[in-house]
Amino acid sequence: MSTAFKLGDFTKVREERFGDEQRAKEPATFPQFTVKDLNFFYGDFQALHNLDLEVPAEKVTALIGPSGCGKSTFLRILNRMSETVPHTRVTGEVSLGDQDLFSFHPTVLRRRVGMVFQRPNPFPKSIFDNVAYGVRVNGMLPASQMKERVEQSLRRAALWEEVKDKLHVSALSLSGGQQQRLCIARSLAVEPEVLLLDEPCSALDPLATAKIEDLVFELKGLCTIVIVTHNMLQAARVADYVGFFLSGKLIEFEGARKMFMNPGKKQTEDYLTGRFG
Repeated sequence: MSTAFKLGDFTKVREERFGDEQRAKEPATFPQFTVKDLNFFYGDFQALHNLDLEVPAEKVTALIGPSGCGKSTFLRILNRMSETVPHTRVTGEVSLGDQDLFSFHPTVLRRRVGMVFQRPNPFPKSIFDNVAYGVRVNGMLPASQMKERVEQSLRRAALWEEVKDKLHVSALSLSGGQQQRLCIARSLAVEPEVLLLDEPCSALDPLATAKIEDLVFELKGLCTIVIVTHNMLQAARVADYVGFFLSGKLIEFEGARKMFMNPGKKQTEDYLTGRFG
């Protein structure tokens, strides 16, 4: 069930949280992803239909819509996690920058396009080793520089001050919200161009959710962020652009201000205001 949104309250909601509307008005300089006539199938079931959109670079794009509408499926296509599911296929075109998404080796692509899932999934290792894991596996840095990269990533994930004295403690000892920020730090450590967030706050309490939202808003200067959320207020607070999915179709894709103040489609308005979904 979506959180109903009172149309016209976008400015109030955003300024109450961040006090900075100008950043939402800045135009994107180029598309991070370009999607043309994208279709996706689970066996004989078609989950996505003829998607066409451009995801702006170095902005926050929120994907909204009722459960089962295809938004998480679309998110997983962007780093090809969808290929891990048997009997699936995709048609159409997706580009990362000016390169065909499907031309990358999946490991290389997932280093450039990181993903954080709905529930925190820290490895059963120390906090330090969790953050360092991807850097080590990819041979990106000598051991002498690892400590600096781990600290940098934890700072970017707004977690350093909370864990700096217990880096060698198990990551499983952290709270749910801390574990989610640790997973974000782990993704940031390999310096991705894009960070995909699949309902990252759905299992968190309001305080932890607020910290994740603050983090998302700050990280967009560092990388492109695409976030799936059922919470309309959350999308209004953090997003620069919003895509509304329904029954596997992209109904509308607009800047957040226009989407929440003057949606172009009646289906979008009905969903935002809680008439269905």
